[in-house]
Amino acid sequence: MLAAPVIAQNPKGKGPLTGSLGNATVVEDNPPDVTYVAILPTQFSSKIRGAVSATGNSNGIGVNFLVNFTNFPPELGPFAYHVHVNPVPSDGNCSGALGHLDPFIRGEDIACEKALPQTCQVGDLSGKHGKITEDPFSASYLDEFVSTTMGIGAFLGNRSIVIHSMNKTRLTCANFTMLKTTTNTTNASSPYLFEGKANHIQATSFFTLALLSAFALLL
Repeated sequence: MLAAPVIAQNPKGKGPLTGSLGNATVVEDNPPDVTYVAILPTQFSSKIRGAVSATGNSNGIGVNFLVNFTNFPPELGPFAYHVHVNPVPSDGNCSGALGHLDPFIRGEDIACEKALPQTCQVGDLSGKHGKITEDPFSASYLDEFVSTTMGIGAFLGNRSIVIHSMNKTRLTCANFTMLKTTTNTTNASSPYLFEGKANHIQATSFFTLALLSAFALLL
């Protein structure tokens, strides 16, 4: 059985410890030429459209996110979105993504403090950077605790993005898939992606990703 979340004063004075393994740690070795994208599906019941891209920061510290969503049912908001630990199965059932990405075993019972992102679940993007409160919704930010480096708990490349209503119902979801880059980076083993248009796109810049996300909104 997993340990319950712990709230205790960090002896280094950097905020409360929020999980049985302590605060999330800053990821400092992300490859800057690796990008993952998740494009929301069009063939299932949800009408929400959009995409999320995640690119290793140029100095290796953290991951740059570009988020674009639209067509939300207004009566169900505000909306949360998270990186979930498992990929979505091919039938599109978002329950198959399991829980939030949480390598420090924080849990969800205690609300994330936006001012202390190191105390949040690694995958709680809306907790750290803000919920979806408008339609269309766009955001760009650096998250220092997510990773594009395979083999560590904060890695998002083999996981998924899930959007929730205000009562936590899972509304739509999609898997992250690596984009090809202009370098000779080898593609990671990538999960099923509902919209295959992104599988072989040359991602040469963050501007390219902006165009990709804008295209996803039109699907």
